[in-house]
Amino acid sequence: KTRKMELSENTKIIDPIDAMRRKNWYLVSAKTNDTTNALTAAWGGFGNVCEKQVATIYIRPQRYTKKFIDASGYFTMTYFDFSKYEKALIYMGSHSGANEPDKIQKAGLTLTEIDGQPTYAEGKYVFICKPFFCQQLAPENFLDKEIMSASFPDKDFSFMYIAEIKAAYEILG
Repeated sequence: KTRKMELSENTKIIDPIDAMRRKNWYLVSAKTNDTTNALTAAWGGFGNVCEKQVATIYIRPQRYTKKFIDASGYFTMTYFDFSKYEKALIYMGSHSGANEPDKIQKAGLTLTEIDGQPTYAEGKYVFICKPFFCQQLAPENFLDKEIMSASFPDKDFSFMYIAEIKAAYEILG
C-alpha cells in the first residue's frame, strides 16, 4: 500500500542535507528486463536544475547497478527506517549483484514495484527518477585535491547522475 506524495512534501519529510549522510543510507535500484539490481548509497542531493525538481546521485564506474541505470533510463531511491534496516543496507552495499544475483533476498528485503519501477515493501519513501545528465567526475575539476584524494584513493571517479524526480511515494506497508 502506498500514498503518492506531492513533490513539495519531500523536504517536509526528508531533510535534503541529512538524507544524504551515512546514517541515512538509501538504496538506488534499477531494472532491466526482469532483473533488478541495487546498491547502497549515501552521496547525493536534492534540488532544482533546468527548472526540474531533481535528485543527484554518484555511482562508481565498477558498480554493477550502473549498467542497469544506463540501460533502463530510470532509477529509484528508497529510504528506510535506518535503525531497523541497517544490516540489510550494509549487506546490499557490500555484495555485488553481478556475483550474487539473489542479494536482495539474502538481505531480507522484499522487492516490489511502483509505477513499474523497483522498490521494497520495507521502505518508507521512494523517489522514481529519470536521469537527464550524466558525467564522470574528473581529477582536473576538483578544486580541493585533498577531498579528491580522500574520496577517490583508487582514482575510480564516480559518475554523477542528475535526474528529474518523476514521482514520490510513501510506502505504508
